[in-house]
Amino acid sequence: MDDRIIGILGGGQLGRMLVEAAHRLNIKTIILDPDPDSPAKQVNSSKNHIDGSFLNFDDILSLSERCDVLTIEIEHVDVKALKHIFLNGRVKVHPSPSTIEIIQDKYLQKLHLMKHGNPITESISIKNTLEDIRLVGEKLGYPFMLKSRTMAYDGRGNFKIDSLESGFSSLSVFEKVSLYAERWVSFTKELAIIVVRNEEGVIGSYPVVETIQSDNICRFVYAPARVSFNISENAKRVAEKAIQCFSGAGVFGVEMFLTTNGDIIINEISPRPHNSGHYTINACSISQYESHIRAILNLPFPPDSFNFLTFKTFAIMLNLIVDDLKMEYIEICRRALIVGGSSIYLYGKKERRGRKMGHITIVASSISEAEYKLHQILQSSKAFLSSYFPNKETFYYEKSPIVAIIMGSDSDLPTMKPAIEIFKKFDVSFTGPDIISAHRTPRKLVEFSSTAVFNGYKVIIAGAGGAAHLPGMVASMTTLPVIGVPVKGSALDGIDSLYSIVQMPRGIPVATVAIGNSTNAALLALRIIGIMDNRVRFLLDEYARNMETDILLKSKKLQEIGWENYEHNK
Repeated sequence: MDDRIIGILGGGQLGRMLVEAAHRLNIKTIILDPDPDSPAKQVNSSKNHIDGSFLNFDDILSLSERCDVLTIEIEHVDVKALKHIFLNGRVKVHPSPSTIEIIQDKYLQKLHLMKHGNPITESISIKNTLEDIRLVGEKLGYPFMLKSRTMAYDGRGNFKIDSLESGFSSLSVFEKVSLYAERWVSFTKELAIIVVRNEEGVIGSYPVVETIQSDNICRFVYAPARVSFNISENAKRVAEKAIQCFSGAGVFGVEMFLTTNGDIIINEISPRPHNSGHYTINACSISQYESHIRAILNLPFPPDSFNFLTFKTFAIMLNLIVDDLKMEYIEICRRALIVGGSSIYLYGKKERRGRKMGHITIVASSISEAEYKLHQILQSSKAFLSSYFPNKETFYYEKSPIVAIIMGSDSDLPTMKPAIEIFKKFDVSFTGPDIISAHRTPRKLVEFSSTAVFNGYKVIIAGAGGAAHLPGMVASMTTLPVIGVPVKGSALDGIDSLYSIVQMPRGIPVATVAIGNSTNAALLALRIIGIMDNRVRFLLDEYARNMETDILLKSKKLQEIGWENYEHNK
């Protein structure tokens, strides 16, 4: 494929997966890492590896003498050595030393992004003194983030400062560390995206994903992110613009906040493959690791390189992290072996508390199906869950609701109960029923309808009687499918509700079922969901077969005992 040799600074799990991607293309790699048994060296039998430090000038120089292209799997490297090699010109360095130098100092990274008009939160350089903590607190307000400028990753070197007292406590941890402070960002989700840049500066990007954090460490990745199309596209634009202000080829991980008012703020950038992109190995046409290899060697990319394998591909990635239970993550892996669509990646690392030992990627035809499989993997280990996710608010264990059930009045509840029972029977997550009156709670109606997509719902079922404007008003404010259930009233037996819901103007469709028939509303919602969810579709097939069997048994009984003795059970 290519006879150039790639030298990789760092031999951790990212280097390991880079080696695996290069190996498939028959591209040789050499690793510089102090550990002779590092994860990357374990999967590469080359005798040219260097057991040295990527922070040592001479060791990096020695690696450059054995390769044609230098790249990194960790940004905390000796940039002076890379600059020297870059200026010599014989060996290419990607991404460029100047890019690595800027990004490895998080404060310089913030200044660089701000200089080029990228959305970031306000950042201030700070000394390790209580007086500086006080001054920053007065300027930024509490809480604010106190961060190490260098050598910080996986949440290490980050402290939330709630008061002057907590700032004083943090100084002992940061005694000899260069610091900066960031204004606190109120956010609803943490997003990430892998951006690819080739030697010509052409940029492409993978889907936007959502990261679920606990104790500043990524626990889960949801791909794609559970956000609206507009938010996803905006995040993509922000990330790609940010990478345009750097030089050199490779993949970049861009971490972002989705703020409470819907804005995208860049948190930080990594100039290498990123933990949030592990899912691309299983879910995308080309993994982030192969993309990095292609980009630094200037190999071509097909047009659909960064897409999901199919439009029905969804994924959840689970990081396997050592806690006090030590081997519990192995039990999780054993459980994953019997769950279809699960791929296990163990890194061959020595155990240490808080260390990422591997990951599991679950690929499914919908996020709800992936969550269902995640439940199967994790539910067997309650002890693991309680220690692995001490903050229950952060641990996203319950299925995210994909159906919303609403009604105009509490008197509609008896009509809507059959729909609830159907969703329980099919084990499909839903929210509600909730009371939203189109006439008496208009602000609540607008809030619900305008944020329904953002909340991850796939279908909305709305029951209403009388004037029955609720389903139509919801449909006018969302592009999600809305199913209306006419509720039988005391005056016109539900005919008024039926006409009100079914007679929608052109362009605002509402699927309307028979009067009082929320069962069919639920089954129609399941058929919509089943387009993207094999599990639900199979259960619907089983439901239909059971109905057929039930009718055939009744027919047989009627023929056997005769109509005179047959009793119909309502």
